Amino acid sequence: MEKRCLKKVDNLWILFNGKEYCVGLTKEAQDELGNVTFATLPTVGKQVNVGDTLLEVEAEKAVNEFVSPLAGVISSVNEKINNDIDVLNDEDEMNAWFLSLKDVQAADFEAIED
Repeated sequence: MEKRCLKKVDNLWILFNGKEYCVGLTKEAQDELGNVTFATLPTVGKQVNVGDTLLEVEAEKAVNEFVSPLAGVISSVNEKINNDIDVLNDEDEMNAWFLSLKDVQAADFEAIED
């Protein structure tokens, strides 16, 4: 049975690329929030646990905090967000990624039911 590499939970998508877990906003979150105007990203190297705030987003319709669906270490953030917030409004939700996690337990990812 093939393992699923993409999961969606709490308006976030999580993509396992074979090495790290990339996290971004789903199309549903984009539609719910409206046009994203500002985002606060975490620091690379920060350890996060399930339920910790990962990202705060200000948008036309709401200000929303997104919590981490996985425990791990932030290995990268999407630097494009600082230059052009519209990347989080992209029609292709895969472009609306905001960070990657490393040191994640694979079983934790597999346990996510979407």
